[in-house]
Amino acid sequence: MKPLAERLRPITLDGYIGQQHLVGPDAVLRRMIESGRVSSFILWGPPGVGKTTLAQIIAHTLETPFYTLSAVTSGVKDVRDVIDRARSGRFFDQKSPILFIDEIHRFSKSQQDSLLGAVEQGVVTLIGATTENPSFEVIRPLLSRCAVYVLKPLGKDDLLTLMERAIHEDVELKQKTITVKETDALLRYSGGDARKLLNILELVTDTGSANTPIEITDKLVAERLQQNPLAYDKGGEMHYDIISAFIKSVRGSDPDAAIYWMARMIEGGEDPEFIARRLVILASEDIGLANPNALLLANAAFDTVHKIGWPEARITLAEATIYLATSPKSNSAYMAINDALAFVKKTGNQPVPLHLRNAPTELMEELGYAQGYKYAHDYEGHFVEQQFLPDGIKERFWHAQPNPAESKLHERMIQLWGERYKV
Repeated sequence: MKPLAERLRPITLDGYIGQQHLVGPDAVLRRMIESGRVSSFILWGPPGVGKTTLAQIIAHTLETPFYTLSAVTSGVKDVRDVIDRARSGRFFDQKSPILFIDEIHRFSKSQQDSLLGAVEQGVVTLIGATTENPSFEVIRPLLSRCAVYVLKPLGKDDLLTLMERAIHEDVELKQKTITVKETDALLRYSGGDARKLLNILELVTDTGSANTPIEITDKLVAERLQQNPLAYDKGGEMHYDIISAFIKSVRGSDPDAAIYWMARMIEGGEDPEFIARRLVILASEDIGLANPNALLLANAAFDTVHKIGWPEARITLAEATIYLATSPKSNSAYMAINDALAFVKKTGNQPVPLHLRNAPTELMEELGYAQGYKYAHDYEGHFVEQQFLPDGIKERFWHAQPNPAESKLHERMIQLWGERYKV
């Protein structure tokens, strides 16, 4: 017997739950499907929100051949074999076959390069699915040939609708006497993931006897999950809870806790580059100017992890984690850019002062561009006081925080600018 999630997988848009911004009335993907002309695109969203299902619905609706590749198990040869089959099996007036690639972010550059020609020539219509930002994980030439659609975690109403459908329509569950008394734990542990909700539902309703009444309560859900612990789910709520605990432990300067949470992620099969990316962000956001070397080490760790992978990457990640956790902390750069962005949104596009503009043409020189600009290196200490912000703006964005490294920077600013940096 297939798992509940597979038995309940819809084959039409009318049976599809969630993502109304994409498949609801007059939404972009519904219009595309109803027109019968689908162009290549990438579905970006967390696991269990319907990426694979949506691709299968499109192929079923358009009655076109559907090829599937997993980036985890497929190589360049597999990609080329599928493209050759798609090319040889297509008639002149037939719609392009759909090539669905799950976890496309795991495809190497050479694998992604091998797709370019077929996508550009219309040999296949590519539908990619990814849980990672395609801007970072998909090569630019391929990304430029695909639209990107963002899928969201399912909301409470969507999950409850799915639960009711499973209980009353599934060939197995509808034979059982199931009463739902409480849903908080079911929803909480699902974390917006439809597949996880159905897996939990299947677990708590597996009594071994079709005649045994089942009453779903928060207590029952918690007990069943403890007795049958679901593995660390890289897309579910536990994933986000553990990475949150990891980040907060580093930020809170507790290396033991940080290493513990990292071990939980490693033991659960987390992607080492996911951990490394979070360390790079932490180095800038939470340590920043208090210890600029933290960013250098975190970036070096990211490069090393990318080169060596598991299991050796655990040592590199541990070194970087402990260094960041034990470093002094500052978020002054993080606060400065946020304040500056908020100020720009409020004040709009202020003109650049004339003396800061380049003057590559004679007309610009006549208009006063670059006139009055003082070249800092011509002055003692390589500094001369002049206006760098737009006219009338005297806003302060960077405020030094009390740590040795920033205190030294702050003192230098006071020496250069005087009263401006004393407040």
